[in-house]
Amino acid sequence: MLFNSLEFLAFFPVVTALYFLAPHRVRWLLLLAASCVFYAAFIPKYLFILAFLILVDYVAGRAIEHAEGPRRRAFLVLSLAANLGLLGFFKYINFVDANLNGLFSLLGLAWVIPHLDIILPIGLSFHTFQSMSYTIEVYRGRVAAERHLGIYALYVMFYPQLVAGPIERPYNLLHQFREEHTWDWDRVADGLKLMTWGFFKKVVIADRLALYVNQIYNDPTGHTGWPLIVATYFFAFQIYCDFSGYTDIAIGAAQVMGFRLMDNFNRPYFSKSIAEFWRRWHISLSSWFRDYLYIPLGGSRVPLHRWQVNILIVFILSGLWHGANWTFLAWGALHGTYIVIGAATAAWRRRFYAAELMQRVKWSHRWIHAFITFHLVLIAWVFFRANSMTDAQFVITHALSGLTRVGFRAAVMTDYFLVSVVMIAIMEGVHLIERHKQMRRFLDDKPIAVRWAFYYALLLLIANFGMFHSPLEFIYFQF
Repeated sequence: MLFNSLEFLAFFPVVTALYFLAPHRVRWLLLLAASCVFYAAFIPKYLFILAFLILVDYVAGRAIEHAEGPRRRAFLVLSLAANLGLLGFFKYINFVDANLNGLFSLLGLAWVIPHLDIILPIGLSFHTFQSMSYTIEVYRGRVAAERHLGIYALYVMFYPQLVAGPIERPYNLLHQFREEHTWDWDRVADGLKLMTWGFFKKVVIADRLALYVNQIYNDPTGHTGWPLIVATYFFAFQIYCDFSGYTDIAIGAAQVMGFRLMDNFNRPYFSKSIAEFWRRWHISLSSWFRDYLYIPLGGSRVPLHRWQVNILIVFILSGLWHGANWTFLAWGALHGTYIVIGAATAAWRRRFYAAELMQRVKWSHRWIHAFITFHLVLIAWVFFRANSMTDAQFVITHALSGLTRVGFRAAVMTDYFLVSVVMIAIMEGVHLIERHKQMRRFLDDKPIAVRWAFYYALLLLIANFGMFHSPLEFIYFQF
């Protein structure tokens, strides 16, 4: 079920009302049933995959807690193998098959394994990573194994964050399903405000930008110059608004019922380095890789060459997590390379910014850094969005060709372009305010007329400029 659908418009208030009307002892069951309905709206039979993973990891968690010595590790390995095996089969089997087929063809050999006609279950990468964090934390002794199968199932299937995160940790979420949440007007209003902001980002900005981006990137060889540049800038904001919009709706919906989900975005395009970008973008995933892969590999407590290898491993696997395509691997490798080069040039850059000329414009350093970082991210987004490495290469090599004044006017002097830019400007204006205080807290200090004027204006923008005629899936549903 899409958040930006009429079905969800009916589903959310009904489930929320039933949640607060139901006795506390059965609320977990209500939420679990609602989550099953929510997920079954996509492909019902894939509920069995979730049920299998839930059962495997529930049993593994109990076994890990009671086992000693090598048996503890063996149960953890079995759990991880089940999760990664299922993820590998559905997400990567055809990618591996296609590449082996190509390799065998180059060698003049026949590849007999056929392409499998399978559909990737919605959000499989998200709930497998959330499940793995549970068994890993039980193994580490940080959380106790969950005794209640239904509560554990709800931890994996909680509908607001089931298909696109945030990727929660057991020590943050599990205990909340046992807490009794009461109706609180301030908390409910805060959650609804955040959901409204998420809908604005998704249906007004992301889905509007998608029309132009899809037109250009689905046929990049038919364009040069300004259309490629505009589409690339638009995609940077499309993917941010699409994914952070989903996160805002998810966090807001959970907050209405009294649940606290982790933040997943923190104005990432204001970052002054690539490392900072990854502390602000998809925080639940980047922290997952940090805690469960980067640090176990040795993190930064290893020789320089080993640290560089660790960084590249983490980012290449992060790229692979996003999709079974060489473009995602290139995207991840590029970000890893950025960080390695950034660390290697740190001393030189410090000396450069300490020079007398740069000290005279010291106030502008952070904006220079943010400008450079954003455009490095922008280049990497080309690989993320392109349908193939060939398309990505074409965009990179032809974006700066044929840049004429006439072409620029044709690209930007349209109602579509102007409306899109105005909506992005509104969002970035809010982000500038949020450097110091959340917008909701900022408005709390203002007269009631100002507060309601802002929220009514937001609702009017959604009603008048939202793309509702054909709701688009969230980009990260495919991961």
